[in-house]
Amino acid sequence: SHLEAVNPVVAGKARAEQFYRGVSPQAVMPVVLHGDASFAGQGVVYEHLAMTELPEYSTGGTIHIVVNNQVGFTTDPRSSRSTPYCTDIAKCVGSPILHVNGDDVEAVARCFDIAVEWRQRFASDVVIDIVCYRRFGHNEGDEPKFTQPLMYQKIDKQPKVVEKYGAALAEQGVVSPEWIQEQSQAVDDAMNAAFEKAKTYDVEDTDILSSFWAGMKKRVQHAKIYNTGIPRDTLVHIAKHFSTAPEGVVVHPSLKRTLRNRMKMVEAQQADWAIGEALAFGSLLLEDNHVRLSGQDVERGTFSHRHHIVHCQEKDGVQHNMLSDLAPEGAQAPYTVCNSHLSEYGVLGFELGFSMANPHALVCWEAQFGDFANTAQCMIDQFISSGETKWGRQSGLVLLLPHGYEGMGPEHSSARLERFLQLCDDDEDTFPDMREFARQQIERANWQVINPTTPANLFHALRRQVHREFRKPLVVMSPKRLLRHPDAKSPFTDFDEETRFKRLIPEQDPEVWAGATKLSSASPDHSHVVDEVTSDVRRLIFCSGQVYYDLLEARQEKGIKDVALARIEQLSPFPFDLVQKFADNFPNAEITWVQEEPRNQGAWNYVEPRIETALTHSTHHLGGRPCYVGRKPSASTATGDKTIHKRELKEFLTTAFE
Repeated sequence: SHLEAVNPVVAGKARAEQFYRGVSPQAVMPVVLHGDASFAGQGVVYEHLAMTELPEYSTGGTIHIVVNNQVGFTTDPRSSRSTPYCTDIAKCVGSPILHVNGDDVEAVARCFDIAVEWRQRFASDVVIDIVCYRRFGHNEGDEPKFTQPLMYQKIDKQPKVVEKYGAALAEQGVVSPEWIQEQSQAVDDAMNAAFEKAKTYDVEDTDILSSFWAGMKKRVQHAKIYNTGIPRDTLVHIAKHFSTAPEGVVVHPSLKRTLRNRMKMVEAQQADWAIGEALAFGSLLLEDNHVRLSGQDVERGTFSHRHHIVHCQEKDGVQHNMLSDLAPEGAQAPYTVCNSHLSEYGVLGFELGFSMANPHALVCWEAQFGDFANTAQCMIDQFISSGETKWGRQSGLVLLLPHGYEGMGPEHSSARLERFLQLCDDDEDTFPDMREFARQQIERANWQVINPTTPANLFHALRRQVHREFRKPLVVMSPKRLLRHPDAKSPFTDFDEETRFKRLIPEQDPEVWAGATKLSSASPDHSHVVDEVTSDVRRLIFCSGQVYYDLLEARQEKGIKDVALARIEQLSPFPFDLVQKFADNFPNAEITWVQEEPRNQGAWNYVEPRIETALTHSTHHLGGRPCYVGRKPSASTATGDKTIHKRELKEFLTTAFE
């Protein structure tokens, strides 16, 4: 339900305000308003409460105000909870709970005073349960007597709170009846004036981007594209530091081997996925940008590939943050990497709130497996995918979602790429203007969805989150198998200063390009879409993610040279221009899309109409449509049977090259 989704978002933003301002928790206090039925019924309430004492999630206490109407829409308390009070869930963390009659105005005010004093002194959550009622039911047009007839017979006879309190004050001689009438009229006049103003109100820039956000551009403004590479000496420094065992910590033998292998890659001027990610984080830290990585098992990494926190094997509690000392103290930003409790919904909301406080930081949430993001779908739907459209609020939050088919079960194979693409707001029928000073494709998009195949592209994607003049959420289908795949490495040249993220990576094999006619100066390593034409290629396969390496291996085994492969690294916003240009490099090729996910899942339903639109601007493929190759439609994301998985893989790889 949406009713309690905002709770961890508030907590995350409060924690961030405390962190970036460098103040104590007493200086920033989160306050959350609840309903009685939702506080008792929604699981995210517990996920939020469970953070109260966690080292990197505590805010020094939240004030919870429960407006207890004694009815949940139409449901009686006897049917909406199994506890005497709607606030009993807060007992799990020992929070004080103050129950107060909503008709007793001064008692309510006193409870607020007590709650704030408690929170400021003891740094814990406090709950205020205001027992009251809704005079008109769920809304002004509702009829509550359908379901609570006796209660609402009494409510009809109950005088309004302001009338009761006003009469008591007048009787005591505190104020006159005339003064009460004047105040009531003043409030009515102010509300009516605001209502009239709202009819013509236009949101001002300062309402959207303020404080740390000053200078950030709105989605209607054009922004420059920046290179995101780094100097070679900085790259080598970070990579070597990340590959060296820390002093004073007895390192696990297997981790020693991992560090030695990392150093060998550095000496060979190559980076695997772990090094590529560390280079992105480390370089941002050295540029004084805070980096925060949160989620289940992120310190080590679910697949034991990261090891950003190294634990001593002999002394309990002794550990080392591998990216915290890249420079002398004060010469780099702090790096926060923290294992969360076993929560997706709550923790993702917390990180969203954290990311909204300061754009000059990289905030990442990583799912243990991408599949588990589905338990946080409410956050994704309500806030992350649509926050800028709804409220003009930008966020650069990064979702790292391990995705890929290796024969595991249906709960450990798919990050549900199709769901994220369905939430993208780019028009499948519109070929965007991509001229340098006219393009606004990414500025106008609601977010970005990428499925990178190289460590360097991940590096650039993470860095551009901070180096842009605006902020967009980034959804990354991050790999599992590619973390250690021998071909999934990037040379140091791909990280150099004049480099940036590649939305599409075209064919890399010179033999496929053999005999091509050069129409203009071409990129010698084919790292960019080039103006070449070869009529010898009979099929052009577009794909995304790790299936590229399966296709590459199958092509090499078969000795095929007349099928070209192109990787769409950024699925959304879709690279219409690059797809069109690359398709025209092969005038006689059949256009095919290959994916490892079932047909009703993955990217197919998103890319098919967009490839078709891209080809409407093609010289050689005008009116063309892509063919599909991949698994058949399935209700389950994956088979869960290794034998069946391999058979399915072999079948669609064979079809791809027939």
